[in-house]
Amino acid sequence: MAELVKQNSEILFIYDAKMCNPNGDPDDENRPRMDTDRERNLVSDVRLKRYIRDYLQDKGYIIYVTKAEGVVIAGDRLKKVLGKEEQPSREDLPALLEKLVDVRLFGATMPVKGERRGEGEAINLTGPVQFNWGYSLNRVQLVDSNTISSQFASEGGARQGTFGKDYRVYYSLIAFHGIVSARRVEAMVKIAGGNSKAATSEEDLALLDEAMLKAIPLQATRSKIGQYPRLYARFVFNNAETFMGDMRDDLKVKPDRDLRSIKDFDLEIGGLKDRVQEVKDRVARVYVWQDRELRTVVDGEPKTLPAFLGELLGSNRVTLLGLGG
Repeated sequence: MAELVKQNSEILFIYDAKMCNPNGDPDDENRPRMDTDRERNLVSDVRLKRYIRDYLQDKGYIIYVTKAEGVVIAGDRLKKVLGKEEQPSREDLPALLEKLVDVRLFGATMPVKGERRGEGEAINLTGPVQFNWGYSLNRVQLVDSNTISSQFASEGGARQGTFGKDYRVYYSLIAFHGIVSARRVEAMVKIAGGNSKAATSEEDLALLDEAMLKAIPLQATRSKIGQYPRLYARFVFNNAETFMGDMRDDLKVKPDRDLRSIKDFDLEIGGLKDRVQEVKDRVARVYVWQDRELRTVVDGEPKTLPAFLGELLGSNRVTLLGLGG
C-alpha cells in the first residue's frame, strides 16, 4: 500500500529555453510572456503543470485534464474515467481520486450530481502541489519576429493560406518555486471519506520528481524545442508545518544579460546558505539533480548544488536523482 504524504516539501526547479517560445501569451499575438520593465521572461504555473500532465498521460496514467484535441466537457470526462453512463456523485469521489493522479497532485474542479434530482454542484479540490509563476533569472531579449505561413490545397485545387508571427527568446534561464502541503493531503483524505488511497502518496511525489526532470524535452513542439531541465531540488521537511520560502531570491546569474547559451554564465548559489541553515534541523531529506552543463558556484568558486547541500546538511540527507529508468 502506498504511503500517504505526511510531510511538507519545497521545490526549486530551473530549466532553460534557447531560441524558442517558453510560454506564448494568446492575448498578445502569442509573444513570449514578459515583465518588460525588468526584462524578465515569465512562464505560468499552468504551462508547467501541462508538461507534467502530458508526460504522465504518455506514461499510461489516467489524467483528468487531458491534452485531447477539441473541447472536453468535464462531466463527460468523469463518466469516461469511471466507465459509467450517469453523472458521478459525491459517493464516486474516492474512486475518481484513486484513478486521477493529476487531481491527487494539483487538485481540480469536478462537476457532480447534486442532492436533489436534476441539480448539480462542483467539488473544488485544492491539490497539495502548487507552483508560483516561473520567471527568468537573467534579462531576456526577444528575437525579431518572423512571419510564418501555411498553405493547403482543397480537393477542388483551391488554395488557402494562413499567416502568423513567430516570436522567440534568445536565451532564458527559467526558475520555478513550488510547495507540497501535507495539510492539503489531510484535507483530501477527509473529502474522500477517510479513504487514504484517494489522496497524494509518496509514490505520486516520486512520479512528480520524474516528470520534472523528463517532461519538458520529451513534450517538445516546434515552438518549444530547445528547452532542457538544468536543476531540481525537493526539500522534504520532518513535519507538516515547515516552509522556508522562495529559493529563487537567493540565486544570481553572472552575467545576467546578453546571454545566448548555458555556457555564457555562472549561477551563484551561495545565497542559499542562510535559508537552508535556518531550517537545517527540520530537513529530513533533499532529492536533487543537476545537469552537468550548468556551472554553479559558491562565492565564485565552482561547486555543485548536491555537494553544497551535502556540506550544509550532511551527505546522508541528500539523495541524487537520475534521468535513467
